Amino acid sequence: MSTQAAAFDWLPQEVMENIAFFAATTTDVGPPSDLLPLLLSCRSIYHALSLDAHPHLCARIFKYKFDLSAAVRRLGQQVAMPEVLSKELRKRFVYLKRIRTRTDSQICTPGTSNSPIVGELLWLAYLMVLENDGKNVKQLREYAGMEQWLMEYWFDDNGASLASKTLSEDQWPLDNEHNSLAMWLFWLFLRPDRFERTERSYRTFATVLKPTALAANKYNICHAPWEDFVPRSCLLEPTSINHYSNTYQLTPPTMAIPAILSYLSLVGPLVGSTRINYKGPHASISFPSSEPLNQSLEWEADWQRCMNLAENPLASQFPGAYKVGSLQGVWEGVFTYTEFTTYAALLSGRSPSILHNCMVAQHRQTWKLREYHLTVSRGTDCVTGGAESQSLGSGDPLKAFFPSGVRIHEHAGTAEVHEPGKPAPLSYRQPSACGVENRGFECPEIQDIIVIGEGHSAWGQFNVIGRVRPCDGFVSILKEYAEGDRGQWLYRGYLVGGINGSLSGRWRDTLSARNANGYEGCFVMSRRR
Repeated sequence: MSTQAAAFDWLPQEVMENIAFFAATTTDVGPPSDLLPLLLSCRSIYHALSLDAHPHLCARIFKYKFDLSAAVRRLGQQVAMPEVLSKELRKRFVYLKRIRTRTDSQICTPGTSNSPIVGELLWLAYLMVLENDGKNVKQLREYAGMEQWLMEYWFDDNGASLASKTLSEDQWPLDNEHNSLAMWLFWLFLRPDRFERTERSYRTFATVLKPTALAANKYNICHAPWEDFVPRSCLLEPTSINHYSNTYQLTPPTMAIPAILSYLSLVGPLVGSTRINYKGPHASISFPSSEPLNQSLEWEADWQRCMNLAENPLASQFPGAYKVGSLQGVWEGVFTYTEFTTYAALLSGRSPSILHNCMVAQHRQTWKLREYHLTVSRGTDCVTGGAESQSLGSGDPLKAFFPSGVRIHEHAGTAEVHEPGKPAPLSYRQPSACGVENRGFECPEIQDIIVIGEGHSAWGQFNVIGRVRPCDGFVSILKEYAEGDRGQWLYRGYLVGGINGSLSGRWRDTLSARNANGYEGCFVMSRRR
């Protein structure tokens, strides 16, 4: 030992740290376990290279093992300080090892599913995905085995979600923070092509996903009241999250949206007339990226939504939960509906078993959308009402928040919106006309966003108009069939992810009162490629 120590004594500290860094990074995934034999070789080497005393070495290891650019972009340069990264490195591998050993995926003792550490574990995994530029998901998938953990959590008879247990008792799966985060992670890690499409797998997935996706009266699609265009506060208290040695207030997204995405990805293609042509949506992290260092940009709005919904009062402008121009283009997808008598029984208080064997029909549809913005005058050529009195009023939520009697006339790159009682029309412009298409997510000059378009489904041709809610990017679109007696239908949901993302949520009838449960179904739309 003394001879080995003497061999290192003459080396400069920088060289020794480089040797330690090389030992710690011999593998891309997993903890720096190959560093341990070097540290244990003798006392002098341990003191010279101890991770406790060398945060700069830990920071280098962290940057090699994990992604950092998204966290710096969103939280500030202070998260990249060596002391912060040293603590974060240790924290992450404690939780990744815990995922790897399946410590919390199943019920071991009463109350396990409510353990605070499960919440910390799920938040860490969710935030790592939102900050993923390639390394984070690799650690979660290849080292920790996050996909297997989630399968046990949701579908094992003893899964910690308690979904199998509650459904076996004909009760609804729990709608809580843990399950919301775990459902999002299940969708984000989902690779449908890896699952065998059999009746057995159909029953496995449908048992959990179907009730959560279809029961609109049990699982809300948004935390702020859907019928308020400018809600004052969120219906859910925010959670204090420790991330990069600092505390942040975050509100987790609802469980319904990823349940719908997962249901239509795994179960949808197995049933209905579209099973051959429609393969379902795909999670963004499953797509190869032409710019691997910028994958996290996919999730900028999703991250900001968690931040925005934790604020009190909620923002009335557009603070980043929606990326400008995201709805512009051609979209393809499906909408589903259940037998009306079945859904009526569900609204009357029937248990989940009413949905197990009910028919779920689905139809393909195509939307062609044009996005227009009302901007505040800031000394540019993009001039439209800077005064509050010149904004579009908030109308009936069942009409996608458009005021009664509003008239819209489209021109080249612009749309004139005439609201009854206003002295002059409001001039909305498409992103390219305002020069804001490349300004990223923070566009405080945008006062209102509307979408106009048309489309078709098996039921015929239709027109659509919609608005985007500022505080959280909640999208409401009114669909009106051009001919026949198909009527009007309100589509409500969120754009999940960026260019590879999907617009997902639920439609409902427009005849039921806004404060009453209506006849609802699911939908998913993905950008045509």
